[in-house]
Amino acid sequence: MQHTDAGAELDPVHPVPLPAPIRATGLTTAEVAERVARGQVNDVPVRSSRSFGEIVRANVFTRFNAIIGVLWLIMLVVAPIQDSLFGFVILANTGIGIVQEWRAKKTLDSLAVIGEARPTVRRDGAAVEVSTNGIVLGDLIEIGPGDKIVVDGVCAEADGLEIDESLLTGEADPVVKRPGDQVMSGSFVVAGGGAFAATKVGREAYAAQLAEEASRFTLVHSELRTGISTILKYVTWMMVPAAIGLVATQLVVKNNGLKDAVARTVGGIVPMVPEGLVLLTSVAFAIGVIRLGRQQCLVQELPAIEGLARIDTVCLDKTGTLTEGGMDVTELRSLDGVDETYVRKVLGSLGESDPRPNASLQAIIDAYPDSEDWRCVESLPFSSARKYSGATFSEGDGELSTWLLGAPDVLLGADDPALAETVRLNEQGLRVLLLARASRDLDDPKVAQGAGPTALVVLEQRLRPDAADTLRYFADQEVRAKVISGDNAVSVGAVAAKLGLTGTTVDARRLPAEPAEMAEALDSGTVFGRVTPQQKRDMVGALQSRGHTVAMTGDGVNDVLALKDADIGVSMGSGSEATRAVAQIVLLNNSFATLPSVVAEGRRVIGNITRVATLFLVKTVYSVLLAVLVVCFQVEYPFLPRHLTLLSTLTIGIPAFFLALAPNKERARPHFVRRVMRYSIPGGVVAGVATFVTYLVARHYYTGTGSLDAETSAATLTLFLISMWVLAIIARPYTWWRVALVAAMGVAFVFVLAVPALQSFFALKLVGVVMPWTAVGIAVVGSAVLELLWKWVERRFPD
Repeated sequence: MQHTDAGAELDPVHPVPLPAPIRATGLTTAEVAERVARGQVNDVPVRSSRSFGEIVRANVFTRFNAIIGVLWLIMLVVAPIQDSLFGFVILANTGIGIVQEWRAKKTLDSLAVIGEARPTVRRDGAAVEVSTNGIVLGDLIEIGPGDKIVVDGVCAEADGLEIDESLLTGEADPVVKRPGDQVMSGSFVVAGGGAFAATKVGREAYAAQLAEEASRFTLVHSELRTGISTILKYVTWMMVPAAIGLVATQLVVKNNGLKDAVARTVGGIVPMVPEGLVLLTSVAFAIGVIRLGRQQCLVQELPAIEGLARIDTVCLDKTGTLTEGGMDVTELRSLDGVDETYVRKVLGSLGESDPRPNASLQAIIDAYPDSEDWRCVESLPFSSARKYSGATFSEGDGELSTWLLGAPDVLLGADDPALAETVRLNEQGLRVLLLARASRDLDDPKVAQGAGPTALVVLEQRLRPDAADTLRYFADQEVRAKVISGDNAVSVGAVAAKLGLTGTTVDARRLPAEPAEMAEALDSGTVFGRVTPQQKRDMVGALQSRGHTVAMTGDGVNDVLALKDADIGVSMGSGSEATRAVAQIVLLNNSFATLPSVVAEGRRVIGNITRVATLFLVKTVYSVLLAVLVVCFQVEYPFLPRHLTLLSTLTIGIPAFFLALAPNKERARPHFVRRVMRYSIPGGVVAGVATFVTYLVARHYYTGTGSLDAETSAATLTLFLISMWVLAIIARPYTWWRVALVAAMGVAFVFVLAVPALQSFFALKLVGVVMPWTAVGIAVVGSAVLELLWKWVERRFPD
């Protein structure tokens, strides 16, 4: 084992002071305890979500809660308790939001612990796994392919160690590390192995500093949340002048009693606030996280639920996604009459030479035991870029031999007869590796040139039993699947065909480098083989340049760059730590079949929030319009807060909660704001005008004491009926429970009108026969106009 002492062999460009001499045995138990006592621990908390305090603040301290809170306090002073009901509704809504998000946080945190990596450190000469926050300053941490560097440090041992720092520097090419070189947290190993000593832990580590600038709990890429923020901004602009005009009219122009004027002013302002819309969105997201958590799906960023619902292209890595990680050796074919027993010895020794074998090499290890009299002198780890690994052995008789194991189409010449046999096997969906004897030294960059083919190792990949159904689901949902793999194109195409995925198979080495031309080739092709890690990234970018929303699945280090650049990155739980770190969604059960559930959950959230947002904003529009009309006509505002609390609860609050959580398989569509406003504005205008017409007619019909209450009751009836028609349209297509929901809201309103105590409580009493039926007639006309108007909007402004 190689090791360095403090200050020795440091990188002259990036010298790093070490906390203590690096010993190959690592720290002792006493040294670890001493560092823990000094606080030299990697104590950065794993934050997959907001803290409880942040959740409470986010749900309580909002602009609209502040408006509603002030108005509520005023109403508690100047009006009966029934006019303050809206405040209790806000309290309940906020409480529900906090509880649901807290439940989602608990789900996220518990799943994050399951998916958390456990680095291997050397202590007292033994390799032990510890949690990430159990690392102390000076720990000697072992690393291999796929491992993420979790703290800053200095390389102490290196065996062909190559580290990808692209997530930190943007440079795609792996960096070869030697003892003394600096390693930085946030990078990951792509080839080889070694160990490094921790020089910066906790918040001093580079990755921790980056993490503090960008918390994992973000909603920045959510069209839904951005759209709702935009809508709320428009609402604020409408609210302010309307509310000012209403206050002036009720307090100055109309000579009402102060308390009644204040009550009717507040009654006009409160319904302008779509306070439940933000809450309902948070609840829908939170419940989505909880539902997916039950299926062992870790959503690392909430917008990922929404994002996956918007995808139209999913790029699948074959290994670990369409096939299971394990393989089996089905056949060994010696070439040029080489003794098969000798070949078995070579393969067994190759397997023993790699301390971290990939799936292919593990199958060879399982099939061929190590030859005890062979000794590995030098090894070359497998690299996705090279497509082969190698080792130099001292055989039992002392002779040295160098061997390569990798892709036949990389190691063989185009005219080699063994290549034709490889193609035939690939067409059956089998994976083939070539064992070749090299004539050059292993550290020669051209070691593969002139290597003599010795044997073909035939491997059978285990297809995931659920892969075919999942691919069918995506096809039914008009989501195009692209298989992108580093394996032989013919072999990958055969595997895809077995799973029912048809289309053109392309060797990525023949793909054009120009993004526009590559995008065209990607649109026409389905299966792509021999794809390099950089090409995977370029392919994702090329698809995005054509307007596609791209999801990428993967589990290996060669997938990291593409996962990072894709709109949605999906990693398997058993994948490398690097892939889990950059992915937005981690399938902890390693089941590709979970993806349809994620897509369905996203579609449920987006489709239903778009649906119920219309309900909330119709109320906002008609409230603003009513306020404007009241100011223009210089009349009393027709409603008290209790009336609109009742209407909001029956036509929006209760139905919206059920509709937001209902199943919805409708494909997510863009332009959320436009789609919501094109229905909300005409709906709100029709409801506001019809209600105000009823109110004006009632003002001419009723005279004397109590006339204002009778006028309010008639206007309330019209507004309720039109709001019910809006709800009936939003609830389409009908199912038994949707019909029952709408009917139940109608029955509840009739119950309020029929029970004297509730009549008195809500100040609702229909007087006479003519005016109530006139209110119904106006509502019927308004509903018919609304139906025709929405159909015209649908034709005039299609999705």
